[in-house]
Amino acid sequence: MVPAALARSDMCGIIGYIGNRNAVTVILEGLKRLEYRGYDSAGIAFFSEKGIEVVRCKGKIKDLSSVVEARGLVSGGGIGHTRWATHGKPSEENAHPHRSGGIVVVHNGIIENYLPLKKKLADKGYTFESDTDTEVLCHLIRDYSETLPLEDAVRSALKEVKGAYAIAVVNEKDPYKIVGVRKDSPLVVGLGEGEYFLASDVPAFLHYSRDVMFLDEGEMVVISSDGVLVTDLDGMPVQKEVKSITWSPSMAEKGGYRHFMLKEIFEQPRAVSDTLRGRFSVEEGRVNLDEFGLTEDFLKDIKKIFIVACGTSWHAGLSGKYMIEDLARIPVEVDVASEFRYRKPLITPEHLMVVITQSGETADTLAAQREARRLGAKTLTVCNVVGSTSAREANAVFYTHSGPEIGVASTKAFLTQVLSLYLFSIALGQAKGMLGPEASKGLLEELLFMPGKIEKTLAAEEIIKIIAKDYFKSKGFIYLGRGINYPIALEGALKLKEISYIHAEGYPAGEMKHGPIALIDEELPVVMLAPRDALFEKMMSNMQEVNSRGGNVIAVTNEGNGEMCELAKNCILVPDSNPYLTPMLLAIPLQLLAYHIGVLRGCDVDQPRNLAKSVTVE
Repeated sequence: MVPAALARSDMCGIIGYIGNRNAVTVILEGLKRLEYRGYDSAGIAFFSEKGIEVVRCKGKIKDLSSVVEARGLVSGGGIGHTRWATHGKPSEENAHPHRSGGIVVVHNGIIENYLPLKKKLADKGYTFESDTDTEVLCHLIRDYSETLPLEDAVRSALKEVKGAYAIAVVNEKDPYKIVGVRKDSPLVVGLGEGEYFLASDVPAFLHYSRDVMFLDEGEMVVISSDGVLVTDLDGMPVQKEVKSITWSPSMAEKGGYRHFMLKEIFEQPRAVSDTLRGRFSVEEGRVNLDEFGLTEDFLKDIKKIFIVACGTSWHAGLSGKYMIEDLARIPVEVDVASEFRYRKPLITPEHLMVVITQSGETADTLAAQREARRLGAKTLTVCNVVGSTSAREANAVFYTHSGPEIGVASTKAFLTQVLSLYLFSIALGQAKGMLGPEASKGLLEELLFMPGKIEKTLAAEEIIKIIAKDYFKSKGFIYLGRGINYPIALEGALKLKEISYIHAEGYPAGEMKHGPIALIDEELPVVMLAPRDALFEKMMSNMQEVNSRGGNVIAVTNEGNGEMCELAKNCILVPDSNPYLTPMLLAIPLQLLAYHIGVLRGCDVDQPRNLAKSVTVE
């Protein structure tokens, strides 16, 4: 386990290129497309007549580009990196790539045992110019490369290393070759016509190639002008499947929107349609189980379900618990993935773990998934990224097909995760004999109207902009919900924290009297999720309690619910739906509210400080 003082989000980005284009241009473009991962410094290394040249700087890629472009640099191969500080402050010295003699390295992850390795290397006479753990790895590879070819030097060095890493290594003595290795941090290879790419994520090279190979744990790739060779760390060749990425580069561009987050919020009708396409039949009242990779016989025998996830995906899992227990009558436990494996979970081969992860690379979620499999349970991954580690290691996979999500704060991925769990709940209810065809038809028919209802909900943006102007200077928010809408309160509070840096808390509305009510005064906005459902009267009572203490209620409720809107200071209306799908509609105004408050506060809503899109170290 990574020591607590060292644990960070793996926000860094890697790009490598060998081919006939100008590698300097390709690498800079790739780094720009990895900006969403978050970073505080950047650098490139490229082959030239002088050997390998390295250019680094603190700050943004535009700062690096201005330095590089002023020099008119041209090359046929190289590597680049964006870094978010873990070991050592943001500075040019701590920026990647790191160099030791003719060896140059870029690295995502954390070397846990870097201190003893650093002492060993210092005793050998190596000097250190940075505070990073990566420089230790660079020196170590150089030490072995004095007597071994580059590939063997990397293998030997990594045998001494403990921790998580994705690395790309080049050697001045062996030009136009890149060696990459992954362990607990993603690395993907792109294949073009006489050109090859190595990156931490597909968008880095998608403008040039859609044919990719995803490296698995402990695999090494060697990229050269001769092609691509994948081996394990013992040097044995590995046959890799080439996958084709279906979404286009333009899908990852802003498309006229001010921010990726806003674009992705407005892409939700399309994302929901893509998640649903071909996966159920209203006429038959059936969910297509083939899409889940599961059989009805298997589902019949499940005694209990565990859901594990992190952050926004965990909130989707909490919503799924309500749906599964209600529609299938099977007990469900929902765990924050980082806690699951440390509590000695009572999971057995009769149980199913549902793993929810947008990226499929979240370290804590992968660790929980592996623990469940070690204990004999089957795993189903709900994931957006085809070929990701979680998808490859699961017994079954349900891809959400929501398309690339660049904004760090998840929006469309959340909705499609909830939708996936809705489909799964119906399939499970049918397999368990709890849902007949007619009941299933009603539940499935409502899905046909969801894209249109989401469109209608998005039309409330202008009202939400006005509300945002009233509250963007607030110091705190409370979000309240009951039942299946309680996880949406948690998600709304998380979005506001992520995007605007305002402290916000989500609570079950019935808990308000057990502490949070002490916070309510004339300065505190209280967002109340109050659709007209079985708990509506309870929410009305909670609203009266807030009003009597001078709180400012922002109500999110169904159309035509005048009773609620008369009592609230502000009211946002969403279309009617069934109680399982209404939470999706309630989540959308909360996304827009967080977005517009963040913009008014001058925050970087696409790349909030200290956050990563995919947290790939513990």
